[in-house]
Amino acid sequence: MDYELLRARLEMDEIAAEVDRVETREQFVRALEAGRYDVIISDYSLPSFDGVAALALAQEYLPAVPFILFSGTIGEEAAVAGLRAGATDYVLKQRPERLVASLQRALRESEDRRRRQRAEEALREREEFFRLISENVTDLIAVVDLQGRRVYSSPSYEPLLGAPEKLVGTDSFQEIHPEDRERVRRVFRETIAAGVGQRAEFRFLLKDGSIRYIESQASVMRDKYGRVTNVIVVSRDVTDRKKAEAQIREQAALLDKAQDAICVTDMEQRILYWNHSAEALYGWAAGEAIGQFAHELLLRTDSAVQMEALKSLIARREWKGELRQVTKGGAEIIVESRWTLVQDSGGRPKSILVINTDITEKKKLETQFFRSQRLENIGMLASGIAHDLNNVLAPIMMAVPMLRDRVSVPNDRKLLDMLDRSVRRGADLVRQILSFARGVEGEHKLIQPRHLLADLERMVLETFPKSIRFQKSIDPELRFIRGNATQIHQVLLNLCVNARDAMPGGGVLSVVAENIFLTDTEASRHADVKPGPYVVISVSDSGPGVPPALRERIFEPFFTTKAPGKGTGLGLAGVRGILKNHGGFVEVVSDIGKGACFRIHLQAVEHQSAQTTFAKQSEVPVGQGELILVVDDEEAVQQIARATLENYGYRVLSANNGVEALAVYKQNRNEIKAVVLDSMMPIMDGGAALMALREIAPDVKVIGVSGLNVDDKVSVGPGGVEAFLTKPYTAQELLLKLHSVLHGS
Repeated sequence: MDYELLRARLEMDEIAAEVDRVETREQFVRALEAGRYDVIISDYSLPSFDGVAALALAQEYLPAVPFILFSGTIGEEAAVAGLRAGATDYVLKQRPERLVASLQRALRESEDRRRRQRAEEALREREEFFRLISENVTDLIAVVDLQGRRVYSSPSYEPLLGAPEKLVGTDSFQEIHPEDRERVRRVFRETIAAGVGQRAEFRFLLKDGSIRYIESQASVMRDKYGRVTNVIVVSRDVTDRKKAEAQIREQAALLDKAQDAICVTDMEQRILYWNHSAEALYGWAAGEAIGQFAHELLLRTDSAVQMEALKSLIARREWKGELRQVTKGGAEIIVESRWTLVQDSGGRPKSILVINTDITEKKKLETQFFRSQRLENIGMLASGIAHDLNNVLAPIMMAVPMLRDRVSVPNDRKLLDMLDRSVRRGADLVRQILSFARGVEGEHKLIQPRHLLADLERMVLETFPKSIRFQKSIDPELRFIRGNATQIHQVLLNLCVNARDAMPGGGVLSVVAENIFLTDTEASRHADVKPGPYVVISVSDSGPGVPPALRERIFEPFFTTKAPGKGTGLGLAGVRGILKNHGGFVEVVSDIGKGACFRIHLQAVEHQSAQTTFAKQSEVPVGQGELILVVDDEEAVQQIARATLENYGYRVLSANNGVEALAVYKQNRNEIKAVVLDSMMPIMDGGAALMALREIAPDVKVIGVSGLNVDDKVSVGPGGVEAFLTKPYTAQELLLKLHSVLHGS
């Protein structure tokens, strides 16, 4: 009846349940052994045993299952004893309505206990898991507080820092190398502030003085409110790896193949293996490439080369050559390919090992190198020509002032003045050639840009096609600049030539020069540019303009949009380099179809300070009969130098080369006060002659002369010459240098 009552109560409360009823101890034990029950409800008085015995059996077999006593005879003391023995609840049969509620509560509590047990078990498992990991991994695991003090250190710390238990509470930064310590502290603080783990590499400086390289990853630990409470740091001793990396770097030349694209194909060239370097080089992932035919995937051309490679491979078991291939993106690359035939145990061809090295950039660099070699050869040729031209111009430059003093006819003096201007212009052109050919930066002086622009205008009008119309607008109060006139002239000429080439059918070439002032904001847009007054010279053309994609690339060395043979791509790169050396910069403004404007900015010098910089022309000093030895293989230079010095009160001996100079000096060593020594001569050049002179007369005064701006054989300073003259030089320059050397000024 109680059983039926329970079932009825469950149905009334719409609780689906399967209920089994047992009466005897044996039936109860068999049911417990089945172990499939969620709750046990037991009468207190049973035929062969009582509820207390049933409770004991239930706790033995199913200790986690709730047990409810349901009886009409149980007293209060027996009920309390049952609860103490482990019963979940007791319900009197006089109040059967409580049975379902007690049943539901018991099930809930049971479920809660099971969840807690599972959570506790999971926690124990995680703790055990963490313990096993921390005790067995070689990584260094530490938990530190927000001040960087150690809360926990794994046993793996012991070989480095000692027993982990002794590290608790110590400063985790004290073993870090002093050079790395502040950087690691900063990373630690950023990790706490941002709550995001960071990686760092640093060094441990151990007590024995040894250094260990450590790679570390930090992560934050939070409480239930989301606040950072600790930082867990997982580190790894990578000292051995660092040593290995150092060895690899030393042997990089021998291990280049480790970075090559490696694939294996069958004899039909179907790809069987595809390494990571191949993925990086070609763009196809291994899953995309494997199973494809290599010649279809990589080759669009060179089919004849492919067939020759296969024939050579079969005949010689290997092949090496260059192939043009394509990447997944369609880009063409050049690879150095090495094929090796792989055979099976029976000696039959099985597969092909292919190792490809990308040499695309190498080929580009080779092309650029050959261009540079051509330019270098041109520079050497230009230097030789410049030297000879300077020897030709030198006597003219010194003779003209002497002739002017002897000529009284005004027209003749005008002709000499024109000759003087022409020879000086020629000397400037030679210096410009040397500046370009040898990269000589030259001395920076005060320059009035109007004069450079006037020369530029004459050159454009005389040499450019008549179809190009020249326009100019120059501020009459244009400021002075400080720089190398030859290089600035080279910049302007280069921009004008580019403008001319942009207008093959004719157009307008415009040059505008004006003063501006760069603010701090404007100057900050350009590296190494200071605010202040600037001179801006704009060179504009009416050509097709520069496409946006090319506006930055046009300043790259060897990049050119001109046809082969029309340009090297060095012009605008040189423009940018020269302006950078002058503290300036260049900007490009262009619209397609509306021409291009190149604006060069040069730092200006205030007009007042520029005016005060000009020095009064020095008076030409006169000699007091001192004997001077002039050594030069050019007879004209030798004669005009003799005439110039004799006109100004000196006595002169001459020699054609270093051997003659030594002989003449030995005969007159007590009288010769100074030697004017050319550097480039036959038999014995200036450098060798200078060394020989210093051996026999260490204190002799020597003025070095060269047709080049810089001469490696003759230097100014200890063991060198007292002064240096560059051909062509004027009579005034020679006399001033000689006077300075003789009188120690």
